[in-house]
Amino acid sequence: MQQHTFAEVSFEQYRKPTRRERFLDEMNRIVPWIELAAAIEPFYPKAEGAGRPPVGVERMLRLHCLQQWFSLSDPAVEEALYDSRALRQFVGIDLGREPVPDETTICKFRHLLEAHQLGERLFARIGAYLAAQGMKVSRGTIVDATIIAAPSSTKNRQKERDPEMHQTKKGNQWSFGMKAHIGVDSRTKLIHSVAATAANVHDSQVLPDLLHGQETRVWGDAAYSGQRAVIRQHAPGAQSFIQAKAHRHRPLSEAERACNRTKSKVRAKVEQVFLVIKRIFGWSKVRYRGLVKNTNWLMVAGGLANLYAARRHLLAGA
Repeated sequence: MQQHTFAEVSFEQYRKPTRRERFLDEMNRIVPWIELAAAIEPFYPKAEGAGRPPVGVERMLRLHCLQQWFSLSDPAVEEALYDSRALRQFVGIDLGREPVPDETTICKFRHLLEAHQLGERLFARIGAYLAAQGMKVSRGTIVDATIIAAPSSTKNRQKERDPEMHQTKKGNQWSFGMKAHIGVDSRTKLIHSVAATAANVHDSQVLPDLLHGQETRVWGDAAYSGQRAVIRQHAPGAQSFIQAKAHRHRPLSEAERACNRTKSKVRAKVEQVFLVIKRIFGWSKVRYRGLVKNTNWLMVAGGLANLYAARRHLLAGA
């Protein structure tokens, strides 16, 4: 292990670890850095000539994870690294020997992930890693979608709203942005399928992309009602536990409402996943323009959310 310079050595006698430091220590121990870096390595630029060598893949990946966990932009994560010794130790930067990668380098790494759709590869690698640790996908899937808001203002350089985002009405509330669709395992609460669309795309249209095909049970809210034929086609052995939907001239009976309440006890598990992505990771608003960039971000967020949900199991195994 490389010895720290005096720039990174703490002489604070009464200092105790913060919640951020404990969180970073846990994630440092459970994230499969070698496997994830190997997925990026073939596309990462190599050192050529006598120029400045590129920053290491794992270091840039750790930087990208910090952006995911703490909802930091490219310039904000650069400043945060200069400001926080805990973040520098997590990334492996000693200011006595080297500077923090600048925001241009951080931006180029993010564009590399987007250009080669590496978010999807990272999500798959994390899923395979969790399966190898004993957290395999079971036969039950919960499907759901949530709206990720986008700026509706036209006070920007293009003088227009993002053309790939759209508005939709949920209840009496209008929203503008995109939808994050996920398929979650009913036993482990791990995400196994992810899709992103504009907000005006109905939840049921993405249902085939959220099923892995081996289900015996499928749960969902009333937005997926009337999709029994789709479930039967893409998961032949699955029984539908989609909630019943009331209509204007046909309200639900007491028996149907009781049945919906029973189904909700399982379906509610998916809300814990959205809690991690939108509240704990802070991704309640899109950060970039266009669906491609935000889909890549969603894929990585889904993989990191799975690691966060499985952290106690992984730490116990370690």
